[in-house]
Amino acid sequence: MYKKFYIFLVIMLVASLVTSISYIIINYKEDKEQNEVFEELENIITECQEEQNEKQQEESINLQKLYDLNKDFVGWLEIENTNISYPVMQTESNRKDYYLRKNFYKQYSQLGTPYIAEYCNVQTSDNVIIYGHHIKNNQMFGELEKYKKKEFYNNHKVISFNTIYENADYEIIAVFKTVAYTGFEYYKFVNSSSKQEFDTFIKKCKELSFYETEKTAEYGDKLITLSTCEYSNKNGRLVVVAKKIKAGLEE
Repeated sequence: MYKKFYIFLVIMLVASLVTSISYIIINYKEDKEQNEVFEELENIITECQEEQNEKQQEESINLQKLYDLNKDFVGWLEIENTNISYPVMQTESNRKDYYLRKNFYKQYSQLGTPYIAEYCNVQTSDNVIIYGHHIKNNQMFGELEKYKKKEFYNNHKVISFNTIYENADYEIIAVFKTVAYTGFEYYKFVNSSSKQEFDTFIKKCKELSFYETEKTAEYGDKLITLSTCEYSNKNGRLVVVAKKIKAGLEE
């Protein structure tokens, strides 16, 4: 009887091991394929001509090329000297969170693709909220975890978000964590009806921030908010808020 039980136990352990290895291999393959998609798309937008004016023209055309490939494409998000260099998508409310598990080509991907909340307008909203998965090994928005330390912020203060409408840089004003649904509902702030409402939002972001950035935003500024999971709490969120740098004011 003990022999049969031992054989059964061995079979179960082997089956479990095979299942685990298969899961790892499948996930690795899917992640590799998704990263290859990102590299392919990045190659499209970084093609350049030898002269600077031709280069600028080509980059603008290339963003249009991505839009022609997928009409959900809105722009390209990048933080220099990090792994964050991804297309950003947006769908209407009838396809909410569509790109949570989809790649640029609308195929299944556990990494997903960064996307804008369906209720934001990239051209007119005071705050455009961009979601992305928190993946280990600094993939997707996983590298935002480094912003918990001011030293990393000091070397990565600017976020580039070039859209099919314009190219723009944003300077980070606050980095904080909160809890979705029961904590600070930053994701509900899209358009401010008054200066007081805008100032209240900024004040709360600054209060929660891990450190003082010495940067703030004023009523009339345009914001982007990067949002990802944060694992120190259930339903935790790690949030990076940045304001658009106005022409002529860059440091």
